Amino acid sequence: MIVSHCRPCDITKQADMSVCALLTGTMKLYKFVCLFLSLLNLLQRYEIVNGLVEVDGVNKESSMSQEDNTTEDKGVPNFWLTAMKTNEVLAEEITERDEGALKYLNDIKWYRVDDPKGFRLEFQFDINPYFKNLVLTKTYHMINEDDPILEKAIGTEIDWYPGKCLSHKILKKKPKKGSKNAKPITKIETCESFFNFFIPPQVPEDDEDIDDDAAEELQNRMEQDYDIGSTIRDKIIPHAVSWFTGEAVEGDECDDLDEDREDKDDEEEEEEDGKDRKTSKKRVSGGLQGGQGEKPPDCKQQ
Repeated sequence: MIVSHCRPCDITKQADMSVCALLTGTMKLYKFVCLFLSLLNLLQRYEIVNGLVEVDGVNKESSMSQEDNTTEDKGVPNFWLTAMKTNEVLAEEITERDEGALKYLNDIKWYRVDDPKGFRLEFQFDINPYFKNLVLTKTYHMINEDDPILEKAIGTEIDWYPGKCLSHKILKKKPKKGSKNAKPITKIETCESFFNFFIPPQVPEDDEDIDDDAAEELQNRMEQDYDIGSTIRDKIIPHAVSWFTGEAVEGDECDDLDEDREDKDDEEEEEEDGKDRKTSKKRVSGGLQGGQGEKPPDCKQQ
């Protein structure tokens, strides 16, 4: 039998270290809870996210824990960028190049529009090196809000600083040898970017101007555009804190599973209904044939 002999001072030191670690973890949890509960109040969210007000246990850090005099970021850095990237629909639209500009996003709001019916999204930005606009808007005009049927969407024209445009890139090609034009050829190409959201697909005034394939493509683009806008309105804005912390992902996945189950149940019910209809048809046709006598077996040639 092996007996471990520990000195009292060692035991006391280990206990002190355990208590210290426990208190440190508790303080971190306390700060997170304070931040989470405070952010739940939508009226205070803007001030807290942008560091305009202090939250007990979050912004009041002990000066002893800071080794240098570097200033700490106020508020919650990259709050909206993180919340949006956590959502699966929006994450597909945000590129790595977009992140630099979206870090300056300080608030997102939405308003109901009455004439014509619809809603407007408002993205508020701090002064930034990418574009001059401090507010970017996206307005959806609906033919029918209940259905809903989208008539058109209108986005703000972004006033980019030179060389900072994220939605387009300028390519300059050297002229071919022997060409009379010595100037480089300039070509503008569209880039994948979240900011293309503010350049929505346009519906031509005359439907006869587009063929069936183009009409179908336009329809798909409009549905995707509306899906992004409604996601921001219905999920991100009211539940931004949950998306920032990642808690909303679990709830969203559960909702998707519930929808999948409902869809499967509906499909199974439709299949059962179809089988019942087929069975009833067989019974009806069988009854009709029975009134005339059974169908004789096929004659076989001998």
